[in-house]
Amino acid sequence: MPLNFFKRGLRTLGIAESFVKQRSRAVLAGVVMRADLQVDGFGFGRVTLRGMDATRGVLDVYDALARRDINLVMLNGCIISLFNLIDLDTVYETTGRPVVCVTYEDSPGIERYLREFEDAESRIEVYRRLGDRQQVKLHTGHRVYVRSRGLEPHEVKHILNLFTLQGSVPEPLRVARLLARALLRWLPE
Repeated sequence: MPLNFFKRGLRTLGIAESFVKQRSRAVLAGVVMRADLQVDGFGFGRVTLRGMDATRGVLDVYDALARRDINLVMLNGCIISLFNLIDLDTVYETTGRPVVCVTYEDSPGIERYLREFEDAESRIEVYRRLGDRQQVKLHTGHRVYVRSRGLEPHEVKHILNLFTLQGSVPEPLRVARLLARALLRWLPE
């Protein structure tokens, strides 16, 4: 089903995490937001720091919402919680929704850090499948770096511009990140 970018009710599920190194688990917060920037729902999850359960965590947030009207999944990074990798292909195939992963700084990559883990080969395999990031210049003048599934580059740029009011962080991710931080402070270990 192709996305209608001009539909006011276009909904994205933005997912962001928050963690502190002294804890073993991070908090995931998901925010359902319409294209007119109305917040339309929340979901939550937990993932393990340095683990390999981030993909499952994202899918748990999506599944718990039980919303068929979500048109797109937007992630605030696909390498979260100290090298816990999100498999974008699995998220795309399982949800049946396009996926956009946004990061904010250019980097040479993390493969050398992944080699320090016992399960290095499986982590590196997931990391390589993520593919290269594409730089996108937003209408705000800021640049972001994206990986996506199920969308053409011009569609990704349009969606990011639609959901970004200022700076470089799209609103669903900004609100999800704020919510994850607040929840992390409130929850016990």
